[in-house]
Amino acid sequence: MAAAAAEPEPEAEPEPGPGKKRRIRGMLKLYYGLNEGSREPLDPGDIDGAHFQPEFYLNKLRKECTLAELMESEAEMVKHIRALDSDMQTLVYENYNKFISATDTIRKMKNDFKKMEDEMDCLATNMAAITEFSARISHTLQDQHQQITKLSGVHTLLRKLQFLFELPARLNKCIELEAYGQAVRYYSKARSVLHQYQHMASFQGIQNDCQKIMSDLAHKLREKFRDTGSSAKELAECVELLLQLGEPAEELCDEFLAHARSRLEEDLSALEAELGQPGPLPGAAAPLSDILEFTDRGCNGFVSDTCLVIASYQDLFVHRPAAGGLASPDVARMAGAKLVEFVDQLMGRYFGLVERRIRAEKGVGDSSLLVRGLDRFHRRLQAVVKLLPNLRAATAGTEIAVRAAQERLRQYLQALQSFYADCLTDVRQSLAAPRLLGKDGANLPELLASVSASILNQVKSVLAYVHLFTAKDITFSSKAYFKGEFCSQGVREGLIVNFIKYMCHSARQFCETAGEKGATPPGLLLLLSRLCLDYETSTISYILTLTDEQFLGQDHSPVTLVTVLCADAREAAQKLLNHYVKVQGLNVSQMLRKSVETRDWLNTIEPRNVRAVMKRVVEDITSIDVQVGLLYEEGVRKAHSSDSSKRTFSVYSSSRQQARYAPSYTPSAPMDTNLLSNIQKLFSERIDIFSPVEFNKVSVLTGIIKISLKTFLECVRLRSFGRYGLQQIQVDCQYLQLYLWRFVSDENLVHFLLDEIVASTAHRCLDPVTMEQSVIEVICERG
Repeated sequence: MAAAAAEPEPEAEPEPGPGKKRRIRGMLKLYYGLNEGSREPLDPGDIDGAHFQPEFYLNKLRKECTLAELMESEAEMVKHIRALDSDMQTLVYENYNKFISATDTIRKMKNDFKKMEDEMDCLATNMAAITEFSARISHTLQDQHQQITKLSGVHTLLRKLQFLFELPARLNKCIELEAYGQAVRYYSKARSVLHQYQHMASFQGIQNDCQKIMSDLAHKLREKFRDTGSSAKELAECVELLLQLGEPAEELCDEFLAHARSRLEEDLSALEAELGQPGPLPGAAAPLSDILEFTDRGCNGFVSDTCLVIASYQDLFVHRPAAGGLASPDVARMAGAKLVEFVDQLMGRYFGLVERRIRAEKGVGDSSLLVRGLDRFHRRLQAVVKLLPNLRAATAGTEIAVRAAQERLRQYLQALQSFYADCLTDVRQSLAAPRLLGKDGANLPELLASVSASILNQVKSVLAYVHLFTAKDITFSSKAYFKGEFCSQGVREGLIVNFIKYMCHSARQFCETAGEKGATPPGLLLLLSRLCLDYETSTISYILTLTDEQFLGQDHSPVTLVTVLCADAREAAQKLLNHYVKVQGLNVSQMLRKSVETRDWLNTIEPRNVRAVMKRVVEDITSIDVQVGLLYEEGVRKAHSSDSSKRTFSVYSSSRQQARYAPSYTPSAPMDTNLLSNIQKLFSERIDIFSPVEFNKVSVLTGIIKISLKTFLECVRLRSFGRYGLQQIQVDCQYLQLYLWRFVSDENLVHFLLDEIVASTAHRCLDPVTMEQSVIEVICERG
């Protein structure tokens, strides 16, 4: 206890005063140059500074501070002193505990090192004894060392000779136990020695026996190699042992591939049988399984077996560490080339079967099964390409998918064309139905809406089916063709643009069937014209925008502009409408022509009624007006005069008066009349009968009426008339005037043509005596 109490005496020494600490701190600052860059003067009144002077600080406080401030300063200083004392005390206690712990540690180390020194002394003594004993043994055996080495070499040689003499028996025992690997290792170990000493009779006999035994072993290994029931591990062992026995690697490769070919051809034959399987009836083929099932059967059978063959072959002949004949890189290259040729041949047959099955896929509905089948085929093919990158199949699989997609686009284009033709057939049948001959013409807008919606929905469905080829989860969709050319040249140009062009072309063909048997109904011409006009206005832009949004290709090949297609559609609409006007005009003209040609105008009776054909003409024109108004807008008319329906017709044109020429109606008078008529025509506005019509009802009716009245005029010019014939023509023209003026854009056109008809009739009349206007009006009102 006294010693323990005495040990901490150094800690009890008094601490240096604050002034000494500040001086030490200041000296350290000066030594390290901490105040060199400071320009402030040293303050002796700074209690924490290095140059603090207590007397100066105390005098300063007494001079500057009041009593209360001095008391506060004293209290604060006392508080700081106590805090410093407490910190110092804590520091002392902590150092004290550490010092005690260090003292105990040193005491323990002294005891441990003392024991270690004793053990080291003992070890040194033992090592010295061992060294002395070893030196004594070496000195004793120094004379017999060479003799012992010689005897050891002789013993080793005898053991080798014993192994050679026992080698045939060892080999037979290993073969009996089917330890073929051990037998090959024994023979490989002794082969070089036997070959070296084969000139000696004893060694030659051993060598002959061993060669015969190993020849039998090689025959057994080949039989096991050819066995179809051998596992992959057994095949690998057979190949490795045969190669170690010096069998030609090329022969082993050919034999392995021939064995594999038989199994793979069985898979291909099963697929061929499925494609060519006969049906239950003579000459009929059995229904094929769907494309996905066929692809699964091929992938799970032929492709999987091919992958196993490639992996096994590469493990045996290409990647296996050099053993026997495979020590040369040339042999590995030879084996690899044989494998590539072998797989390419069989893959070529398999690709042919797949393409045959794809061509048999004639349905044009949902393509999901076809796309999934192609995706599975392409995906499984990548496993083969990964095992054997040099295959031609690396690109052939993608080419098959590309050709399948192209063929599918061609089929969809044909399906759209067929659907469009079927729609037109349905429209033709609907127009020919008896219920549409009466007032049911109001169904034209419904037919147009139905046809337009059906075609648009069919196009959308086809785009949805085709879009499956570019889905993100389809492996071949990431190929360059499906990202570029398929979208722009395949879908947009090859499918959509070609279909729109086909629509316009087929619509124009309807204009070439005039006069043929089974000519196009006028209602169909009108409907197609409006359909093409709607396509030019909005539908083409909508379809192409939809296509471009769904198929964002990366191909920069030139494409057909929307404006080109719209111009084509508008041209088709214009031709169809022109042809409609021509057909309807010819239908009305036919009635007028027959009514003029089949009547005896010289001997006709005095007119009492309007001819029935004129009533029929007005009825047909009214029906056409209703029909066209269902699909086209009204159009613009010129302002009508108040007496449009009251206009009368003179025998001569407005520049000639009947009173002037009738009294002097002699053979020379018609010559003067014709001359004046021709002079008037020079100054009148020329009427273009077959001019293109605008897309409105008024223009269409104007064109039809122009053709009809022009035909009427030309037929009149070919006939001769009597007095009553002239009067009948007057009545007919007055009746036509009462009704036709309201259908045309300019009533003066009707007036002019009817004037020409009456004037031309008068020119060809033998007794040109006209009927009173009041009588004509009474007849027309009664008619």
